[in-house]
Amino acid sequence: MSYTKYGIRPELVERVKVKMKNQATKDRVKKALDGLSKSDLQDRTKVRKLVRTTAGILQEPLTQVQEDQMISFVLGQRIDPKNTIHLIKLWAMFR
Repeated sequence: MSYTKYGIRPELVERVKVKMKNQATKDRVKKALDGLSKSDLQDRTKVRKLVRTTAGILQEPLTQVQEDQMISFVLGQRIDPKNTIHLIKLWAMFR
């Protein structure tokens, strides 16, 4: 799995997936991520803020190392939220 190459632990991903099944939590995360552009997801400062915001919504405490790993992962994926193929690849990675 691609995220493990960045040092992100599968246990963390599984906990987040379970928490995202709660519709209210999912809606809050979607609202926080609404309106992002490709350039936003390539800006380290904006991604750091998004990671912190999302971790807060999910009540998932992150260490500085975990936060940096997630930021590196997002930057490394070069995600374009307007590109359906990018979104399908991400969905497949985390399903």
